[in-house]
Amino acid sequence: MSEANILVSGFGGQGILFAGKFLVYAGLINEKQVSWLPSYGPEMRGGTANCSVILSDSPIGSPIVNQPDILIVMNAPSLDRYEPDCAANGSVFIDSSLISRRLNRADLTGWYIPATKMAHENGLSGLANMIMVGKFIKETNICAYEDIEAALKKTVPERKRDLYDSNLKALNLGYNYI
Repeated sequence: MSEANILVSGFGGQGILFAGKFLVYAGLINEKQVSWLPSYGPEMRGGTANCSVILSDSPIGSPIVNQPDILIVMNAPSLDRYEPDCAANGSVFIDSSLISRRLNRADLTGWYIPATKMAHENGLSGLANMIMVGKFIKETNICAYEDIEAALKKTVPERKRDLYDSNLKALNLGYNYI
């Protein structure tokens, strides 16, 4: 990997920014140059949220992702908004529990993960984001499986340590989803 331009998008409250932070820590553990740029509407919870993440082998000139190589979308408006901007031959990870349509572009590779449904079925409500990230890691090899726990320890704040095991379970569900 020389550079991965990643955009994570969905509604506020879906853990979009947390997922982006996790990816940045995974990049840091792998000695990558990293950038994390959150963006959310004034409503936050329930409003639009997205996060630009860049992982690179060389210095990063700008934190803005205009043409994502990789798109992780957690709602239909995000897919509608960002699919046209994806780089040619990019990858799109779609929460198929909340997005019923398929990709419009034939040059994109799509993964359809029923993350929200999986989270509810496994008692992990609110952790569909980490299921999506787990699948993303598996398919892109953006970091080694062994680095998942270390990145999660950096991402989950001390005051929320009780959520560590649930997040790890969600990551593993996504990683092992076929």
